[in-house]
Amino acid sequence: MKRISLVLFALMLFTTWQCAKKGPMLPLTKKWEKVVPQQEVPAGLPSLKAADCGICHPSHYEEWKLSTHAHAWSDLQFQAELKKESSPFMCINCHIPLQNQQEYIVKGLIDGDIYQPVREKNPLFDPELQKEGITCAACHVRDNVIIGPTGGNGNLPHPVVKDTVHLSSENLCINCHNAVAVLTPELACTFETGDEWKAGPFADEKDCKSCHMEPITREIMPGFGEKLTHRHYFTGSGIPKFDTVQTTVLNGLAFYPSEVLETYQAGEPLNYNFRAKNEHAGHRVPTGDPERFILFHFTLFDVAGDTLKHLTERIGEEWEWYPEAKKLTDNNLDPGEEVNYRFTPVLQDTGQYRMLVRVEKHRLNKANAEYNKLGDHYPLYIEILNREYTFKVSAEETAGGANP
Repeated sequence: MKRISLVLFALMLFTTWQCAKKGPMLPLTKKWEKVVPQQEVPAGLPSLKAADCGICHPSHYEEWKLSTHAHAWSDLQFQAELKKESSPFMCINCHIPLQNQQEYIVKGLIDGDIYQPVREKNPLFDPELQKEGITCAACHVRDNVIIGPTGGNGNLPHPVVKDTVHLSSENLCINCHNAVAVLTPELACTFETGDEWKAGPFADEKDCKSCHMEPITREIMPGFGEKLTHRHYFTGSGIPKFDTVQTTVLNGLAFYPSEVLETYQAGEPLNYNFRAKNEHAGHRVPTGDPERFILFHFTLFDVAGDTLKHLTERIGEEWEWYPEAKKLTDNNLDPGEEVNYRFTPVLQDTGQYRMLVRVEKHRLNKANAEYNKLGDHYPLYIEILNREYTFKVSAEETAGGANP
């Protein structure tokens, strides 16, 4: 008996030494380390799921389903990043913001180390709610009650608490769309849209919702009369998360192409000018994920369809991620900033010509997509402009009209 007691005592000493060796558990202090606390189902609702909200709010629900918010968790690129050893625990907090959606509760960090979270199983974890990503309750449920911009009266199926401060862009949108931190030498969060908006010309006039949640007067619930509300597409880049889903697109750029004549003289340059201006966005373009970029393609074809001349221009950031994360170049456009591209091939031979001008928004480059094994059904880009011109080149000097 005495020997068993000594063994148990030795085990206790060893466990205590191991804990001391690991260091103390420090509390979570940074906003991106924290999750929205567990929420009970508010009175009058069957659950926190978006489909149940959609029973009474069908328009809002159908719009949300077209948003990239609805696919924030299932996004293949995000899931590929999560599987990497360098991925820390807090990355999920913007993609599934509710504690109800997370399998584990993080109590703190050993020695403050983001790679040593102290976890315990979440007994109220809802795997179906997790699939919804940034769902209705992520914005509209706090302290177990529903929050709205105007509140409600006793005739509603459930109580609604008015809280415009909570629903402001500052409190909701910017929490995730302005995650800026160097976590380790090779891991940096660099989502700076909020800072870009605050530094821009529209900060005192418009907020995120002004553009990305278009105001509309309609019925919030069938039979309850029209009132001012907002679209819930959360319209952004327009690049869907899967090739089987749709989403809506919002372009910050405005395009001003020069004219193309119907006839040119042999030996004359084309002299095509294409101006792109960040005219509509209150932040830089592109913004958000630093892997995003925009390509401008200018291609000249002969009558047989062969390429005679091609020019590609790019705006976006370029980063080196290993061994240390650092930005190499950045030519994103500030609000109101513009670029001018000139396409000036010399038209040597007579005959018919065709020119194609295309602008594409890209989520990430093909090499990174292949490295992350994203497959063939993950859209990497969308086309936001496609303009074709036809003209002829003559041996004789002529004054041709212009293509629109």
